[in-house]
Amino acid sequence: MVRTAPHDHSPADAPPLYRRVAVRLLGELRDGTFPPGGRLPGERRLAEHFGVSRETVRQALEVLRRDGLLATDRRGSHVALPGPAPQSPASLVFPVGARAAEPRTGDLATLAWEAPSREHADALGLAPGRPTLVHRYTSATADGSGRRTAVTSFSAVALAEVEELARYRGRADGSASAQLLRAYDWMRGAGLTLHHRDTITRLAYTPSVRVVRRVHDQYARPLEITDLLLDARQDALVYEFTLPAAG
Repeated sequence: MVRTAPHDHSPADAPPLYRRVAVRLLGELRDGTFPPGGRLPGERRLAEHFGVSRETVRQALEVLRRDGLLATDRRGSHVALPGPAPQSPASLVFPVGARAAEPRTGDLATLAWEAPSREHADALGLAPGRPTLVHRYTSATADGSGRRTAVTSFSAVALAEVEELARYRGRADGSASAQLLRAYDWMRGAGLTLHHRDTITRLAYTPSVRVVRRVHDQYARPLEITDLLLDARQDALVYEFTLPAAG
């Protein structure tokens, strides 16, 4: 017999809370919030989204599974509604815009576990002095021209949700090479939809351009912020983003 969590009781004349959550979740499946074949967020995130307990979410998911609307495997629950599976967009190589079209011998990438800059901490909602994963990337030609640098700070949300990123915490000593080429693929694989917002500013009296990139997920939670500086005398800057979560 299915029972709701004690704090989730409903009035006697209303459907149980878990069934109402199941109806709301089904509506989001049908409106494409979670596309056919797409992976659902974890129970904890769904509980926060619907404002209920994890037990209530668990019961709601079971209702949809029994109706054949969800399928579950070791990677989590996936939408089983009929319809075309989401197309996989071309992978974006991290950090976007910092890498030249052709690999350069001067490319260098490192990771550190440290307190980010105040600007990055504020953007990510981190308390001053709280450490996080900070990625630094430098690219330059042999003669030092065309230099590009990028500093990325990841949020607590990104480290909690993306297992591949979290694994780096113990070995982020600031010296070992760490390219993180597939960082955005990892985020999508964790069920996150990526919204990128780039602010591009030309620096006065120089040929350089500063790009500040902020990435958040479908719940408006910050995932990362990147500061990118590049010599723009010859390169065109083209940025357009929204990557759906991977199915």
